[in-house]
Amino acid sequence: MRFFADTEQPTVAVVGLGYVGSCVAAALAERGARVIGVDSDAGRVAELNAGYVRLNEPGLSELMGRWLGGPRLSVTDDCRVTSEADVVLVTVGTPVRDDGTLDDEQLRHACHELGRRLRRGQLVIAKSTVPPGTTRNLLVPLLESGGLRCGEDFGLAFSPERLSEGSALHELSTFPIVVGGWCPDSSRAAQAFWRRGLGVEVHPVEPVEAAEIVKLVNNWWIDHNIALANEVGRFCTAFGVDSLRVIAAANTIRRGNGPVNVLLPSVGVGGSCLTKDPWMVHRAARERGVRLRTVPTAREVNDSMPHHTCEMILEDLRVRGRAPRESTVAVLGLAYKNNTGDLRETPTLPVVERLRRRGVAVSVYDPLADPREVETMFGVTPCVSAYEAASGADCVAVLAWHRVMEDLDFGELARSTAEGCLVFDGRAYFTGDVIGSIERCGLRYGGVGR
Repeated sequence: MRFFADTEQPTVAVVGLGYVGSCVAAALAERGARVIGVDSDAGRVAELNAGYVRLNEPGLSELMGRWLGGPRLSVTDDCRVTSEADVVLVTVGTPVRDDGTLDDEQLRHACHELGRRLRRGQLVIAKSTVPPGTTRNLLVPLLESGGLRCGEDFGLAFSPERLSEGSALHELSTFPIVVGGWCPDSSRAAQAFWRRGLGVEVHPVEPVEAAEIVKLVNNWWIDHNIALANEVGRFCTAFGVDSLRVIAAANTIRRGNGPVNVLLPSVGVGGSCLTKDPWMVHRAARERGVRLRTVPTAREVNDSMPHHTCEMILEDLRVRGRAPRESTVAVLGLAYKNNTGDLRETPTLPVVERLRRRGVAVSVYDPLADPREVETMFGVTPCVSAYEAASGADCVAVLAWHRVMEDLDFGELARSTAEGCLVFDGRAYFTGDVIGSIERCGLRYGGVGR
């Protein structure tokens, strides 16, 4: 094949060892590829070589540990090794600036360095999330700066990253991979690489801009769906109805190509993708003279949820005659979603900040989050246990519910809290049985949409 060596064990360079790059590198090594991870952060490289994986993704540390240092997986901060690879994956971060424009510094640097070192016959696959047109207008000129021609001397494709934190390794072995090739040869090579490298279904699209848009549409849909769920939650609460029961019933029919799938209300949306990708869509559309109304509406709804959560907690304190300055709230779970320690854009931070501004004392606990990051971001040393955090609390706000927290003893929790303490469900989605056990312990229960 023109841009993909017909070898049993291809050599793959993964440029950017953040969340996506680390997971992809580990999964490819597990499947038999020889993987060279490249990252400009010498500290991250040193940590990995010492056996420390700073990312709290289930199974990732074990997988990296199995292959790092052996013939299948090595890591370095020296970009020159990319010339040894049959395939180069670009997985660097692509954040957005405050004005919504793409911060392409990492992407520019990576592609500039690659362009200096590309050799004929190599295949480059970009996975970093970008606005449509970026591959054509930014990546190609940078990769061609070394003198080789895209589509003639080297292949280029775009395959969007569509992983969910907490289940990324499973998804890498099961989710279809989308491929948009620069040319037919590039597309065929990328399809063959993913089928061999991960053993998954491949879905080709064209032109390359279509592949760039796929990821944006996925996150646009998720953000919009969560906004619907949040408004359903608030609507149901006004009628004293549990929104989770309503949503479960609403999701029992099929429409179009699949079932109705309303997601669940929560304290809000966070992470590195859902908070920025819809705005990336909005800006790209505006630059083409298209006005999109759903993006700002959904973003406004989801950004309002931390405030809504805070007001629900404060209202409960008011009804009980508890002044904010005399009250304590324990926040259990600080990450932006369940089963991850990722604090990026977490909606729990504005909840904590709002409560503190009203004079409420706040203690925090998250067994998956890095305590140093918690202290830096939240300005408080995290407690070592849920029971320590709940000591004397008038409200225990569960804003992220990790599997490792499922052995929480609500009886013991109740013995730590103030009388009449509210267990506020911001993302745990406790079942009726669990709610019953909470209330039998003398605690009260409520939450977003509950």
